[in-house]
Amino acid sequence: MTDPTQRPAPRGDGARRTGATPARRPAGGGEVARPAEGDGYRSAIPPRGPLARALAPVGGFGVTLANMVKPTVTEQYPSEKVPTKPRYHGRHQLNRYPDGLEKCIGCELCAWACPADAIYVEAGENTPDAQYSPGERYGRVYQINYLRCIFCGLCVEACPTRALTMTNEYELTGPTRAGLIFEKEDLLAPLRDGMLRAPHPMVDGTTDTEYYRGEVTGTTPEQVAWVAEHRPDDPTLPGYTGDEPRWTPGPAAAAVQATAAAATKQGSR
Repeated sequence: MTDPTQRPAPRGDGARRTGATPARRPAGGGEVARPAEGDGYRSAIPPRGPLARALAPVGGFGVTLANMVKPTVTEQYPSEKVPTKPRYHGRHQLNRYPDGLEKCIGCELCAWACPADAIYVEAGENTPDAQYSPGERYGRVYQINYLRCIFCGLCVEACPTRALTMTNEYELTGPTRAGLIFEKEDLLAPLRDGMLRAPHPMVDGTTDTEYYRGEVTGTTPEQVAWVAEHRPDDPTLPGYTGDEPRWTPGPAAAAVQATAAAATKQGSR
């Protein structure tokens, strides 16, 4: 009989105190064999010989030694500008649909996703006489502060209509700090041939769904007639013969382009 006043030792505690190896029990029950005495850790990597151990430091500097004998390649910037990678994160751009309407709907998701708080958006309501984008709203105010922007691309991922993308333009410099706050007119994509400057009505018989699906491929005669009636001197009308250009960059974008061009001219050889 066991003594009721004697407490049993915790399981495994006595084995650790005495140095004995406790038995390992598999999940299905039963016992497994204990390892043999002196059977410790064995590395699966074969040991190196004396020569390999002596040359190990040289092998560690192999990359450094190989680059020391290679010719030095210097990019002659700004005389020679090397093209960027296709997915380079450069200046932002607000895109348009093929008929000229803006893709931005003023949802402000890009501003919420920006970790640097560099984007500010205010939405406006579309009306029959002022239709800037498909649907109910458009981006009335759109600002990007390039003094804060870290070019992470999270704003592009958050945009539901692919209105905001990033170009390969990396020369962003200006004479003033305020000049690096780009407004909507600085970010809008240039008007291509066949596009009409907004505002103008949507394509007859369509909704914003057809625009999002890419079913609108260009302007219609009804849209051209509406713009000709309300803005007869619009330079985007077919057959326009005036002096006003179809599209001009905003003041901040123009100042940045002029500064970059002047720096390129001064630094070119």
